[in-house]
Amino acid sequence: MDRLTSMSVFVAVVETGNFSAASEHLQISRASTSKHIVALENCLGGRLLNRTTRRVSVTEAGKAYYDRCKQILEDVQEAECVVTGYSSEPRGLLRLNAPMSFGTRQLASIISRFCQAHPDIEVELSLNDRVVDVVEEGYDLVIRISRLKESSLIARKLAPCHQVLCASPGYLNKHGRPQAPGELIQHNCLHYTYFVTGKNWVLNGPDGEHRIATHPQLSANNGDVLYMAARNGLGVTLLPTFIVGDAIRNGELEVILPAYKPAEISIYAVYASKRHLSAKVRALIDFTADQIGPHPQWDVGV
Repeated sequence: MDRLTSMSVFVAVVETGNFSAASEHLQISRASTSKHIVALENCLGGRLLNRTTRRVSVTEAGKAYYDRCKQILEDVQEAECVVTGYSSEPRGLLRLNAPMSFGTRQLASIISRFCQAHPDIEVELSLNDRVVDVVEEGYDLVIRISRLKESSLIARKLAPCHQVLCASPGYLNKHGRPQAPGELIQHNCLHYTYFVTGKNWVLNGPDGEHRIATHPQLSANNGDVLYMAARNGLGVTLLPTFIVGDAIRNGELEVILPAYKPAEISIYAVYASKRHLSAKVRALIDFTADQIGPHPQWDVGV
C-alpha cells in the first residue's frame, strides 16, 4: 500500500477517534481503513492503536508516529503548494480555538470579515476558556491570553491585554472606594477561576507587590459572568478591558486602584512548531493582527 495514503488514514483515525468516522471523512470503506492501519503496524513492527469494541486509543509509539506523520503530510502539502501555486490562494478547513469572552466580544466580527475576504477557507471555531492541547486536539491555531511559558509551540503576539480592577458605582457608593490594595479584603472580590495565582490577586504598584487573598462569594470560569455580576453591584472584579471597556466608558463600571495592576499578559496566536506555516493559518494570523492593531480599540478611554 502507498505509505503516504496509509499515514493519512492513520492521522484521520487518531483525530476522529474511531475507524468509522475516519472512513466517512476519507470516503473509503471501513475495511480499507483497517487494512491501511494493519499494513502500517506490520511494516513498523509495533502497535500504533489500541482497539476495543467502543473506542480507539493511541499507544505511546502511536502518539510519536502521529506527530511525525502530521509533519510529513504537511510538508508534502506545502511542497505541492510551491509547485502548483496553490499556496498563493489560502483555502481548506481551518480549526481555531479561542477563549469564550474574547471570541464572542472581539473575535467573532473579525472572523466574519476574514471569511468574506477568503471564501475558500472554511473556519471551524471552538470557544472555551481552558487551555487546549494544540496538537492533541487537532487545532491549526489557538488564541491564548496569558504569559506564555516556553514550549515547542510557536506564538505571535497580537496585542497587549490590560486588566483593571472595577466595580459598579452603586456598589462603591455603598461599600466605599478602596484607597490601597489591602482594603480589598473588606470587599466581595469576584474571582476568575482560571487565574494562575488561584484565589490570590497579585498586584504591582508604586510601593511594590501586594498579594491579596480574596474570599469571593462568586467564582466563575468565564469573564462575562463576572462582568455581569459586577455591573449588577455584587462586588469588585479584575477583568481585561476587552470585556469591561465599554462598561467603563459608559459609566456602568468604575476603575479602582488604577496605579495597581496584575502582571502583564498578552493576546497570542499560537500554532504547532513546523518549518512551513500553511497559507490559511498565515492569512488568519495576519488578518487578525491587522484588525486588532497595536493599540486595540477596546483600550480607548479606559
